[in-house]
Amino acid sequence: MDALILASGDVSTRAAIDAAWPGWAADVGLVIAADGGARHAAALGLRIDRWVGDGDSITPEALRALEAAGVPLDRVPAGKDESDTELAIRMAVGLGAGRVILVGALGGDRIDHTLANIGLLWSPDLAGRSAAILDGRVRIRGIRAPDADGRSVWLDLPGRLGDLVSLLPAGDVAEGVTTVGLAYPLLDEPLPAGPARGLSNVRAATDAAVALRLGRLLVVESPATL
Repeated sequence: MDALILASGDVSTRAAIDAAWPGWAADVGLVIAADGGARHAAALGLRIDRWVGDGDSITPEALRALEAAGVPLDRVPAGKDESDTELAIRMAVGLGAGRVILVGALGGDRIDHTLANIGLLWSPDLAGRSAAILDGRVRIRGIRAPDADGRSVWLDLPGRLGDLVSLLPAGDVAEGVTTVGLAYPLLDEPLPAGPARGLSNVRAATDAAVALRLGRLLVVESPATL
C-alpha cells in the first residue's frame, strides 16, 4: 500500500501532477493530512483518512469539519521534537505503508520546512521503504548506500525522454555513482558537495537508473516541458 501525506506547503493542481507523473496515485490506499495540509485534499480530489498535527496551521472550524466527517484526529502538543510531516510519515509506516508519497512538502513561507521535509527522505522511519516528494514541477527521491549486505543501491528512473535528472550529494560526498540511460554518464564516480557536476542531466532512455555505492544522494527529476 502507498500512503499519501498532505503537508502544508504549496501544491500544484491535480491536473499538473497527473501530467507530470502519470499514475502517481494509482496505489494510494491511505491519505494522511499533516496539520494544515488538510486544505489540499478537496482540490486534489482526495478523501482524508487520518489527520495528525499540533493544530497551528489549520483553523478550528476545519478541524471540526474533519471530525464531523469521521476522520480520526491525532492532536499532539506544540512543544514536540518532530514536525507534523514527520509524525505523518511515522503514522503511515505504522499503518503498513510500503511506500510514502509527500505532496505539499515544498514551497510555502518557510524554506526551513522545505529543507527539513527533503531531509525526511532519509528518516529512520522510512528504512527499507521508498519515498518521494512530488508536485507538478518536480519529483525528489533519496538514496542511501550501502544496503544491509554492503552492496550498492540502485534506483530506477523510468520516465519520458528529455526530462531533467539532477544528482546531488546529500553530505560530504556521494561515492561510486553510476548511471544508466542518462545523456551524461557516470561510472563509479564521486559527486562531492559543492561542485554542481550532477546538475541537469537528461534522461536519454525511458528505463534509466542510477546506482550509489556509499553515502547519500538526492535524485531530482523535472519534466522537460517546464
